[in-house]
This record gives sequence, C-alpha cells and structure tokens, in this order.
Amino acid sequence: MESSRTPQASITALQEEVDGWIHSVGVRYFAPLTNMALLSEEVGEVARIMARRYGEQSNKATDALHDLGAELA
Repeated sequence: MESSRTPQASITALQEEVDGWIHSVGVRYFAPLTNMALLSEEVGEVARIMARRYGEQSNKATDALHDLGAELA
C-alpha cells in the first residue's frame, strides 16, 4: 500500500491509513490488554537502559549488549 500522506496529514487520515493496512495486510487488531502488555514491556526495556546508563543502577555484564538508540528505533 503506497502512502498518500502529506506533511500536514491529520491524525484522522493517519488512523484511516493504519486501519486500511490492518484490514488489507495485517491479521487483526490486538485486544486492549495485549496492547497494554506489549507497551509496558517496551517501556520497561527502555527504562532499564536509562536507569543503568544515566541512573544509579549498576551495569550487569550483559548490559553492554543493549543499545538505547536501537531500542528506541
């Protein structure tokens, strides 16, 4: 599906584009609980990196493998 967005695309237009993609290419919408759980997991991964890099939490040996930029991308 080719995007017809303009720099000034409205939220409604973007929502319609996503909805069209889900109905034509995607499988289905996830339930709200699933969305909340997935979002919480992703936020937690970013929080772990931030706490160890900029906060008071100490790094573990495996933390060197985590890249904040990659996690945010």
